[in-house]
Amino acid sequence: MKLKTTLFTMVFLLTLSLGLAQDKKQSPKLINGNVSISKYHSPEELNRLTKGELLTLYVERIEVIVKILPNIAFATKPNVTMATLGIPETKENKKALEENLKASDDYFASTIEYQKTILPYSDSRDLVAAILFYENTLKSLHTYNDFASN
Repeated sequence: MKLKTTLFTMVFLLTLSLGLAQDKKQSPKLINGNVSISKYHSPEELNRLTKGELLTLYVERIEVIVKILPNIAFATKPNVTMATLGIPETKENKKALEENLKASDDYFASTIEYQKTILPYSDSRDLVAAILFYENTLKSLHTYNDFASN
């Protein structure tokens, strides 16, 4: 019985130490890695889509804009952390970032609720124009560093 207790205790402590050894705190990310769009579209492609498909694309672009544009002074690409920017990871800085990310998520959620109610009444031509506008805005993020280096 004592052997079983000792063996169980050792296995438990070994498992616990392995679990804690792998628990590395990652630096908070300013822009989450899953915030991006997979494809830019031409007007012809968008005109062939159904209104439901256009609504989905519209919402995806709003999410990227809401979550990236407020942070372009820091980064235009996902997965940039406070550490990579040299921002001290103090309790206050982490809290400010967490509050900003939560506010962004809350704003996006309320915007999507509104869009789900009102957007279906929009004209498909207007949706296509809005998607193209958003995509051009997002494409300009690729050239943002040209402005930052001046």
